[in-house]
Amino acid sequence: MNRLSLIEKAFFLKKTPMFCSLELDLLLPIADKLVLINIGENEILFDSGEHAYNMYLIAEGSVVIKDKYKRELTVLDKGQVFGEESIFSGIPRDYCAQSKTKVALLTLTQADLLALIHEYPKVATGFIEMYARATPFRPR
Repeated sequence: MNRLSLIEKAFFLKKTPMFCSLELDLLLPIADKLVLINIGENEILFDSGEHAYNMYLIAEGSVVIKDKYKRELTVLDKGQVFGEESIFSGIPRDYCAQSKTKVALLTLTQADLLALIHEYPKVATGFIEMYARATPFRPR
């Protein structure tokens, strides 16, 4: 994947669980901050213990998430997001991300993400909704 227009990025965001609840007028400023990068097959995007400066949205391909011992935990595909939790926590990443196939990623820096949340608080709603859906039931 070589390029995506601003509107293509915005429509892609609309299809992701994290951003699907946002209107197009909020997606456009987010899309404007996204940078497209292409990664070859079996390349390490980041390793456990590294500090987080970016979050990633998969535009094409698959990414394998591995624990610090390099055991496969899951495979993420188009439309899925990873790397965002360390941006908010400030804690170094506790997992490794490696491309399984050739991958096109849309990246958003920590600084851009926090600025967007400050300027458009509804962006934070997307994160909260995504985490609420992903959090399993816990007995009280």
